[in-house]
Amino acid sequence: MSKESLKTNPQLLILIADLKAKTREDPKAAIWRDIALRLEKSNRVWAEANLSKIERNVGDGETIIVPGKVLAAGTVTKKVNVAAYRFSAKAEKIINAAGGRTMTIKELMDENPTGSGVRIIG
Repeated sequence: MSKESLKTNPQLLILIADLKAKTREDPKAAIWRDIALRLEKSNRVWAEANLSKIERNVGDGETIIVPGKVLAAGTVTKKVNVAAYRFSAKAEKIINAAGGRTMTIKELMDENPTGSGVRIIG
Protein backbone atom coordinates (compact mmCIF):
# COMPACT_ATOMS: atom_id res chain seq x y z
CA MET A 1 0.00 0.00 0.00
CA SER A 2 1.40 3.39 -0.90
CA LYS A 3 2.23 6.01 1.72
CA GLU A 4 -0.30 8.50 0.37
CA SER A 5 -3.12 5.99 0.89
CA LEU A 6 -5.84 7.29 3.14
CA LYS A 7 -7.70 4.02 3.65
CA THR A 8 -8.61 3.63 7.31
CA ASN A 9 -11.09 0.74 7.25
CA PRO A 10 -9.15 -2.13 8.89
CA GLN A 11 -11.25 -4.85 7.16
CA LEU A 12 -10.57 -3.26 3.76
CA LEU A 13 -6.84 -3.02 4.47
CA ILE A 14 -6.76 -6.70 5.48
CA LEU A 15 -8.71 -7.69 2.34
CA ILE A 16 -6.29 -5.78 0.09
CA ALA A 17 -3.30 -7.41 1.81
CA ASP A 18 -4.91 -10.87 1.47
CA LEU A 19 -5.62 -10.32 -2.23
CA LYS A 20 -2.00 -9.31 -2.89
CA ALA A 21 -0.69 -12.25 -0.85
CA LYS A 22 -2.82 -14.67 -2.86
CA THR A 23 -1.27 -13.35 -6.08
CA ARG A 24 2.25 -13.76 -4.64
CA GLU A 25 1.42 -17.38 -3.72
CA ASP A 26 0.15 -18.16 -7.22
CA PRO A 27 1.34 -15.81 -9.98
CA LYS A 28 -1.30 -17.27 -12.32
CA ALA A 29 -4.00 -15.74 -10.07
CA ALA A 30 -3.41 -12.18 -11.29
CA ILE A 31 -7.13 -11.35 -10.94
CA TRP A 32 -6.67 -10.87 -7.19
CA ARG A 33 -3.94 -8.23 -7.66
CA ASP A 34 -6.19 -6.42 -10.14
CA ILE A 35 -9.02 -6.37 -7.59
CA ALA A 36 -6.63 -5.19 -4.83
CA LEU A 37 -5.40 -2.30 -6.98
CA ARG A 38 -8.98 -1.28 -7.78
CA LEU A 39 -9.94 -1.34 -4.08
CA GLU A 40 -6.91 0.80 -3.19
CA LYS A 41 -8.26 3.63 -5.31
CA SER A 42 -10.55 6.30 -3.94
CA ASN A 43 -14.06 5.10 -3.07
CA ARG A 44 -15.38 7.69 -5.53
CA VAL A 45 -14.03 5.69 -8.47
CA TRP A 46 -14.98 2.24 -7.21
CA ALA A 47 -17.19 0.18 -9.46
CA GLU A 48 -20.94 0.32 -8.99
CA ALA A 49 -22.89 -2.27 -10.91
CA ASN A 50 -26.66 -2.22 -11.18
CA LEU A 51 -28.59 -5.45 -11.51
CA SER A 52 -29.59 -4.43 -15.04
CA LYS A 53 -25.91 -4.35 -16.04
CA ILE A 54 -25.38 -7.80 -14.54
CA GLU A 55 -28.46 -9.12 -16.36
CA ARG A 56 -27.23 -7.76 -19.73
CA ASN A 57 -23.60 -8.85 -19.48
CA VAL A 58 -23.55 -12.10 -17.53
CA GLY A 59 -24.65 -15.57 -18.60
CA ASP A 60 -26.59 -18.08 -16.54
CA GLY A 61 -24.36 -19.85 -14.00
CA GLU A 62 -21.44 -17.44 -14.40
CA THR A 63 -19.37 -16.10 -11.52
CA ILE A 64 -18.55 -12.41 -11.45
CA ILE A 65 -16.81 -10.01 -9.11
CA VAL A 66 -17.64 -6.34 -8.58
CA PRO A 67 -14.78 -4.44 -6.91
CA GLY A 68 -17.21 -2.03 -5.29
CA LYS A 69 -20.96 -2.09 -4.72
CA VAL A 70 -23.87 -3.90 -6.37
CA LEU A 71 -26.99 -1.73 -6.57
CA ALA A 72 -30.62 -2.81 -7.00
CA ALA A 73 -31.64 -0.90 -10.15
CA GLY A 74 -33.06 -3.50 -12.52
CA THR A 75 -33.76 -7.18 -12.18
CA VAL A 76 -31.88 -10.45 -12.52
CA THR A 77 -33.50 -13.57 -13.94
CA LYS A 78 -30.35 -15.69 -14.26
CA LYS A 79 -28.61 -17.79 -11.65
CA VAL A 80 -25.40 -15.83 -11.21
CA ASN A 81 -22.80 -15.95 -8.49
CA VAL A 82 -21.82 -12.43 -7.51
CA ALA A 83 -18.94 -11.43 -5.26
CA ALA A 84 -18.62 -7.79 -4.25
CA TYR A 85 -17.21 -5.59 -1.55
CA ARG A 86 -20.76 -4.42 -0.74
CA PHE A 87 -24.35 -5.12 -1.79
CA SER A 88 -27.43 -3.02 -1.27
CA ALA A 89 -29.93 -5.07 0.77
CA LYS A 90 -32.43 -5.10 -2.09
CA ALA A 91 -29.83 -6.21 -4.66
CA GLU A 92 -28.75 -9.10 -2.46
CA LYS A 93 -32.36 -10.17 -2.02
CA ILE A 94 -33.08 -10.06 -5.78
CA ILE A 95 -29.96 -12.07 -6.72
CA ASN A 96 -30.76 -14.74 -4.14
CA ALA A 97 -34.42 -14.88 -5.19
CA ALA A 98 -33.35 -15.55 -8.80
CA GLY A 99 -31.43 -18.61 -7.59
CA GLY A 100 -28.06 -16.88 -7.63
CA ARG A 101 -25.60 -16.46 -4.83
CA THR A 102 -24.02 -13.43 -3.19
CA MET A 103 -20.67 -13.59 -1.43
CA THR A 104 -17.82 -11.44 -0.26
CA ILE A 105 -14.63 -11.07 -2.28
CA LYS A 106 -12.79 -13.00 0.46
CA GLU A 107 -15.25 -15.90 0.24
CA LEU A 108 -14.77 -16.12 -3.53
CA MET A 109 -10.99 -15.96 -3.17
CA ASP A 110 -11.07 -18.81 -0.64
CA GLU A 111 -13.37 -20.95 -2.86
CA ASN A 112 -11.53 -20.21 -6.12
CA PRO A 113 -7.86 -19.46 -5.27
CA THR A 114 -6.78 -19.18 -8.91
CA GLY A 115 -9.72 -16.99 -9.91
CA SER A 116 -10.37 -19.13 -12.97
CA GLY A 117 -13.70 -18.55 -14.68
CA VAL A 118 -14.34 -15.31 -12.78
CA ARG A 119 -15.17 -12.12 -14.68
CA ILE A 120 -14.76 -8.58 -13.36
CA ILE A 121 -17.80 -6.34 -13.90
CA GLY A 122 -17.81 -2.63 -13.23
